[in-house]
Amino acid sequence: MDKLLVFTDLHVRGVGQSIFGVDTLERLREGIEHATNLHPDAVRIVLTGDIVHSGKLLEYERVKVVLDAVDIPITLMCGNHDNRENLLAVFPDTPTSGGFLQSVVDLGDTRLIMLDTLDGPPFRNDHHSGVLCETRMEWLRNALDTATGRVLVFMHHPPHAVGFPGMDDIRLRNGDVLLALLKNHPNVAHFFAGHVHRTISGSVDGLGFSMFKSPSYQMPFDLVGANAAVSTPEPGAYGIVLLYKNRVIVHTEDFQLAEPDVQPDDEALPE
Repeated sequence: MDKLLVFTDLHVRGVGQSIFGVDTLERLREGIEHATNLHPDAVRIVLTGDIVHSGKLLEYERVKVVLDAVDIPITLMCGNHDNRENLLAVFPDTPTSGGFLQSVVDLGDTRLIMLDTLDGPPFRNDHHSGVLCETRMEWLRNALDTATGRVLVFMHHPPHAVGFPGMDDIRLRNGDVLLALLKNHPNVAHFFAGHVHRTISGSVDGLGFSMFKSPSYQMPFDLVGANAAVSTPEPGAYGIVLLYKNRVIVHTEDFQLAEPDVQPDDEALPE
C-alpha cells in the first residue's frame, strides 16, 4: 500500500499578513507537522496549487522554509494565485514540460499525473478560472496513452460544477474536454482537484473525484451565493490517499480538530 498526503490552497502571504485573521504560513506549518508526524510512511506530498496568495517571490521563500524540513518527496502544482516564474525561481527542481508545471510520477503500476491549469500566459488581472491549452492537453494525452496501469490525475481547478455558484463560475473553462479525454481512458481510477476550499467527493461522467479543504481557511457552505471571495476561518485540513492494489481510499484529516493520543473508552465498547 502506498500513501499520499494532499494539501491544497495554502495561500501563504508575506510577513505579518493574514487572511480572514488566519496566519496561513503557521497553518501550513501546523498541518505539515501533523501530517508528517502521523504519516512518516507517506511516499509523496502533493500540493495542488495556490501555494501562495499573490505569486510573490517572498511568499514562495517563506513556503520553502517549511518544506525544506520535510523528508518526504513533494510535488508542487500551480493554482490561479500562483506565478510560475517565481515558483520555479524558488523551487528550481520542480518538474516542467513545455514551461508548464506538469509531471508524471509512477508508483509501481499506478501513474500520478499532475496538471497545470493556471490560465496564461498571457495573464489577466483578477482572472481566476483555469484552462488547459492544447499544448498541455497533448502532453496529457501522451501521459494517459503511455500509462500501463491505473491513473490518478491531480489538478487545481475542478473540471465540473460542484454546486457553489461563485466557485463554479471560475472552474476549469474547458473542463468538458478534459472529462471526455479522461473518460476515454478506462484506467483513470480517480481525479483530485482543489480551488474550492471544501471537502467534496462524488462522481462525474462515471469518474470518481475528491477535493479537500485548505489548511488555512474555507469556502462557506453556500449553495446560492455568487461571491467566490467569501470565506470563513474554519479549521484546516488535508487529504490522505491510500493506494491498494485494487482500490483507492480517500480520507480527510481536520488536523485542528484532531485529538492527540485518544484512548479507547471501555464503557463505550459493545458487549
